[in-house]
Amino acid sequence: MLTPAQFIAKWGPGGTSDALTERAGAQAHFLDLCELLGVDKPDNPTAYTFERGAQKTGGALSGTGTGRGWADVWKKNYFGWEYKAPRANLGAALRQLMMYALALDNPPLLVVSDRHLIQIHTHFTGTPTEVHTIAIA
Repeated sequence: MLTPAQFIAKWGPGGTSDALTERAGAQAHFLDLCELLGVDKPDNPTAYTFERGAQKTGGALSGTGTGRGWADVWKKNYFGWEYKAPRANLGAALRQLMMYALALDNPPLLVVSDRHLIQIHTHFTGTPTEVHTIAIA
């Protein structure tokens, strides 16, 4: 079992995994987070998976390429999660994830993370959005 101190030493600012790129660190970070919290890891391509393909809302029209993208982690009816490298723009990550939300069945939580911070944006129907920020340190 991974302890909070071990998780912070690995993933916090200046930690042993701090220099990893977005792609190299995203899945490992999420798997360690699942272990730390004692929750199931992604294991079902139709309900809880890494790299969930999604059609971008307006993507092809806005000049962003093919109109397809990937949510880094997705759990049906729970959340969509987009990772960025440490110190990256989480606002841009949220905009990217919001372009996938319709294709991801409008998850009630939109989560973005640069591995140092986790921002949880509530996305419940008929309610104002709230943002909850968790600093790994």
